[in-house]
Amino acid sequence: MFVILFVVLIVGHIYVGMHIWRILPIPTWAKIIVISLMGIAFLMLFVGISPLQNHFSMPVATTVYETGTSWIIILLYLAILFLILDLGRLCTIVPAQFLKSSWIGTISVTAIITGIFIYGNIHYNEKIREEMSIATEKPIGHQKKILLVSDMHIGYHNNRAELARWIDLLNAEHADAILVAGDIIDGAIRPVSEERMWEELRRLNAPVYACLGNHEYITGLRESTEFYKKAGITLLRDSVATLQNINIIGRDDRSNQARKSTAELVKGIDNKQFTILLDHQPYNLEESEQAGIDLQFSGHTHHGQVWPLNWVTDALYEKAFGQHQRGNTRYYISSGLGIWGGKFRIGTRSEYVVLTITKVE
Repeated sequence: MFVILFVVLIVGHIYVGMHIWRILPIPTWAKIIVISLMGIAFLMLFVGISPLQNHFSMPVATTVYETGTSWIIILLYLAILFLILDLGRLCTIVPAQFLKSSWIGTISVTAIITGIFIYGNIHYNEKIREEMSIATEKPIGHQKKILLVSDMHIGYHNNRAELARWIDLLNAEHADAILVAGDIIDGAIRPVSEERMWEELRRLNAPVYACLGNHEYITGLRESTEFYKKAGITLLRDSVATLQNINIIGRDDRSNQARKSTAELVKGIDNKQFTILLDHQPYNLEESEQAGIDLQFSGHTHHGQVWPLNWVTDALYEKAFGQHQRGNTRYYISSGLGIWGGKFRIGTRSEYVVLTITKVE
């Protein structure tokens, strides 16, 4: 899978590079500089997600990570735009000279891409407050307000200052509990440790329960679990906690092939109580229905992060984003509060969910 993706990226980079070389109305030496900078940005993607990243100073490491992961998304949109222009040229809608040594073509492409990514960054920084309500006959006591959060991806790009803003946002809700469906850490322990980001998470004004995501395994299981402990988060790895008459099950990420099944996890719990399952990756949703789970909360998909990748996640998962129901089991698949890589949301959103559970009288 990785080899196929790498080949696609290389082909896409060559395709875009050829079009940029052709469209730029500048001397050859200047074109060589532009193409070289593109190649460096492309290389930064692989350096930025490798262990080499941790040997740079924090400012350099952050620049490498953000440049590389942003470039791969910009490359996608440049490829789409040039494909549209090529089709337009073939249909004689776009004049051939528009794509060859053209200031008008260069300025137009630059303006379109710049506009898209300014919008994408602004939209990413807007955190959507999604409300969800569930009425139950089960004895939950007083009405419960629970925050559902996934995929913070704190690290080189989502730094402590950014995390502090999110904590303030969540604390303003004054919830009974906060449930996190994995991927708090992006993939490197160094930035979260050097910035002591656990101190921000300890400011949360409600008890926090979480399961692991695949990025905690990428980061390192020992390092991740230690961070959760410092952050004051109750980590549930194939285990159950009870909070005010509500069962909270945290299923280990599917990165652990020996993790327990949902059916195994519900054995021994009081099924007369309202039960919430945290499972990072939303595969095999029928398992929760069969196990009698009341609500499953998952993340992982990011809903593709940017269009048209949300079409891919929609094809891969039974439900890639939003509310869903199977029998008596409700689901919410979140697109995430943070993001992996470039800070752009185009056709998707960053969100947290405010869940209200009420007792049917």
